[in-house]
Amino acid sequence: MAPEPPLLTMSGITKHFPGVRALDGVDLEVAPGEVHCVLGQNGAGKSTLIKVLAGAHRPDGGTIAWRGETVAPASPIAAMRLGIATIYQELDLVEGLSVAENVFLGHEPTSAGFVVRAGAARSATVGLLERLGHGEIDPGAPVGELSAAQRQIVSMARALSHEVRLIVMDEPSAALDPEEVRNLFRTVGDLTADGVAVVYISHRLEEIRRIGDRVTVIKDGRTVAGGLPAKSTSTDEVVRLMTGRDVAYVFPERPDPPAGPAAEPVLRVEGLAREGEFAPFDLELRPGEIVGLAGLVGSGRSEILETVYGARRPGAGRVLVDGVALRPGSVPAAVRAGLGLAPEERKAQGLLLMESVTRNVTLSTLSRFSRAGWLDRRRERSAARQETRGLSLRPDDPDAAIRTLSGGNQQKAVLARWLLRGCKVLLLDEPTRGVDIGARAELYAVIRRLADDGLAVLLVSSEVPEVLGLADRVLVLREGRVVHTADARELDEHRVLDLVMEGSPTA
Repeated sequence: MAPEPPLLTMSGITKHFPGVRALDGVDLEVAPGEVHCVLGQNGAGKSTLIKVLAGAHRPDGGTIAWRGETVAPASPIAAMRLGIATIYQELDLVEGLSVAENVFLGHEPTSAGFVVRAGAARSATVGLLERLGHGEIDPGAPVGELSAAQRQIVSMARALSHEVRLIVMDEPSAALDPEEVRNLFRTVGDLTADGVAVVYISHRLEEIRRIGDRVTVIKDGRTVAGGLPAKSTSTDEVVRLMTGRDVAYVFPERPDPPAGPAAEPVLRVEGLAREGEFAPFDLELRPGEIVGLAGLVGSGRSEILETVYGARRPGAGRVLVDGVALRPGSVPAAVRAGLGLAPEERKAQGLLLMESVTRNVTLSTLSRFSRAGWLDRRRERSAARQETRGLSLRPDDPDAAIRTLSGGNQQKAVLARWLLRGCKVLLLDEPTRGVDIGARAELYAVIRRLADDGLAVLLVSSEVPEVLGLADRVLVLREGRVVHTADARELDEHRVLDLVMEGSPTA
């Protein structure tokens, strides 16, 4: 039998922005019913390629063929009408509307052309959710009350309501725990079995072999490899194609434990608890030490960090820095004492996206640069640049808008803010979410160097290898309780996963 013709063919796609050549000849071919993974570092051109395919950007050159016919989608609506839907990492759902209202937003079932048939929308939504294997989701529930995994399903249902034949998924697993990722993969498998193609974008290289059929790698706006077999292409080969170099050791070398008596804890947490979120939690963190919290989404990891930082008020317990108890539920008190937080949702919680790198770095120290009520912008800019250069932030331009930086460099800006502040304890929540493999290695080296310089680090990550590779000591959480504590050298990924899935509290 002759091979099935491609569903989508993008050939020689180019796209320029002022001073930037974002795409410089990208080729992509997708077959019906396949999962085609697109990989590349931040800045490689993946996002621009997606927006060209989705009709959000018009290409400057190249051709797009859909089912063998040349097309030029001029808008996302035009792309949707062709049968192409895009689910972005930051889901564009309306939290105040119900599931059914989101699914049919913009193309609601109507009578007489203008009367919305809410019952028909609910009924159709139920059918779509059942097709996706998630009939338990209430079509009348507000989207704002759903979990991250359930919102992903609602976005898929919305795409299927348009009878699409290709769905682009941008980092769909970034906010999901391992069980939710398995459910996502099962859903994707059901879609492809029905002939729907999926373009899957992820920085988690271990996922590619599990879910992908073929792989295309983009570097510096060009396709450097197209149609590689996902199951048999090694991770080392993919990393080499993405970065142009071999990345043999992603994690920096962990130093040996210091000889002699242990230093006094800089951070002490005693019996800290919040009802319904986490049980009494105790911790001693010393200068130069990295302690990791491992556990599933919902195990209380982020809630513990935010309570230590004062963003949540504890129901019991206390936090001490250098032996002095902090005022409960007070971020200003925590910052004054020397705590800094790099939050999980970097763009929503940690950055002023419309401001410059300088303003984001000096956000916690602005009073230092003011005289008689006037801000000394030259001193402010100089101080920010000194910190960002120390972290090799790129581009080396303190006036650049923070929104234009890659995820890894945005995270460096957050770290620079707390270094400028002179913090003693750094709280890191998902520090490499949305960061590519090359930039991750840089961040890991930065974090280790900061610890070697005496900073205490409390780290949360959904990726167990990240916790084990960075931390000196690991606390494993399950359902809001610490079920195991050990030196990171004594644990492996399988042991940690067994503990978070089945563990029971230990003394």
